[in-house]
Amino acid sequence: MADKQFSFPRFRPDGSGASGRAANWAIVGIFLIMAFAAIAAGRDFLMPVTLAVLLFFVFTPLRRLARRRGIPDGMTATAVTMGLVVAVALIGLGASGPVNQATRNLPTIKVRLEQKFGELRESFKELQQAAQQIEDVQNTGVPGEAAPTLRVEEVGESPLTALMKFTPAIAGQVVFTLILLFFMLASGDLLYLKIVQSFDSLQKKRSAYLALRQIEDSLGNYLGAITIINAGLGLAIGLAMFAWGMPGALLFGLGAFVLNYIPYLGAITGVAVSGTVALVVMPGVFWPMMVAGTYMMLTALEGQVITPYFVSRRLQMNTVVVFLAVALWAWLWSVIGMIIAVPVLVVLRVLADYVPGWEKFGNFLAGEEPPAIEDEDEEEAREIVEAGSGAEDQSAARRVTAAVVTEEKAGD
Repeated sequence: MADKQFSFPRFRPDGSGASGRAANWAIVGIFLIMAFAAIAAGRDFLMPVTLAVLLFFVFTPLRRLARRRGIPDGMTATAVTMGLVVAVALIGLGASGPVNQATRNLPTIKVRLEQKFGELRESFKELQQAAQQIEDVQNTGVPGEAAPTLRVEEVGESPLTALMKFTPAIAGQVVFTLILLFFMLASGDLLYLKIVQSFDSLQKKRSAYLALRQIEDSLGNYLGAITIINAGLGLAIGLAMFAWGMPGALLFGLGAFVLNYIPYLGAITGVAVSGTVALVVMPGVFWPMMVAGTYMMLTALEGQVITPYFVSRRLQMNTVVVFLAVALWAWLWSVIGMIIAVPVLVVLRVLADYVPGWEKFGNFLAGEEPPAIEDEDEEEAREIVEAGSGAEDQSAARRVTAAVVTEEKAGD
């Protein structure tokens, strides 16, 4: 049998065929690489903008409710912004005392940790000696004779110094986020109107508006449920640390509340911190392990039982996708990226229900098979936004906009 000849695929003039599809995928890959590079490079600007947009969707139902009660949008925006400032200030005030005490006791903490780890090293002394002999043989070929090495110790910045260095930048981003959130809320339905008007057909305009309302409901339900659950978890962990006699039980509770917004990594960080502090204040190793185990047990109970029960199944995500998203956004935007990873997935999940061709992508994100996309009727952008602004939730918005469509068709 003659050998089959292989030739490099040529591009067709019309871009069709396997080679054309390969070229399209190559362009998509290049675009994604450049997009991720741009997101990472513009983190100082994009982080506060993304946070402001997510908070805008969360608080827009509150603004709409206040408008129905006769409260101007500007007053609602002011109340929301000042409420966030007060909440952040209260958390900082509650954490300032334990943090200051821990800062003053840093030398003592360092000595105690060195003692504890010294005890652990003594437990594995024979194993260390065997490892040292293997290393000596690899370096010199003679057991017990190590090759001379030159060690240069680099003294880096302490965590407190690094925090003080970046405090102005963090404060600036927080101020920028709050100001942008204020203007977005104070503008009322202007942003929705501009987005809906950017579509051509009436059907696409109504679908865009319903997608925005669905993002409101999904983000509000998810973040609302998660916030309540995190508050309960923080209270439980604070009480547990107090029962174990741990110092700064309030700080542990606040830390658990904040860290639990970060899937997986937040719980791991809390377990590590609680175990490390317990090593300093408790004798031996058994009791510190019990403290860390208590923290792990409470977070596992929250993650495996409480959250799946109270969070709608429609908002639950593919666990593998969530973990990869947290890791990706952590690489791009550090801690803030880990916090916004799941809300961004929620937004993408909603958009997948409305954007044609995204059905498989939405199914990939979901923890279960998403419902089929429904056919939408046509509607003018301004009429849809004005009619929907009086609706309390996404279901009501769907009803009132459908009524407008019916009237429009009857008029035609």
